[in-house]
Amino acid sequence: MLVISETLQLADWEIEITQIRAQGAGGQNVNKVASAVHLRFDIPHSSLPAVYKERLLRLSDQRISSDGVLIIKAQQYRTLEKNKEDALQRLKELILEAIRPVKSRRPTKPTRGSQRRRMDKKTQHGQTKALRGKVDS
Repeated sequence: MLVISETLQLADWEIEITQIRAQGAGGQNVNKVASAVHLRFDIPHSSLPAVYKERLLRLSDQRISSDGVLIIKAQQYRTLEKNKEDALQRLKELILEAIRPVKSRRPTKPTRGSQRRRMDKKTQHGQTKALRGKVDS
């Protein structure tokens, strides 16, 4: 059971974990040992509340397929147990990130001092360009 918060938990049947062989260098051992992990989590068929499902499916994350299945690949560690923990932790972080309220942006105005400095700089630049003109002889 994955505990996400005090009120939210995911049952073991909702998370499918399969062992795979890790990619990359590792010598002879990498061809024999399946220490990497694929975690599959079916968002639409999970026991998450509807708001959580909606927010997760709205994320623009390449790990979420068009069917709504989230696939996390963990192969950072050499042991299977650590890779499982890593995958579960990443799933938990993704769910918590999806339910975090979005901070609305309040439009701001430039300060009076910055506006004045900008106009002074423009005036100075214009005077410099005016001095570059042809000289009457």
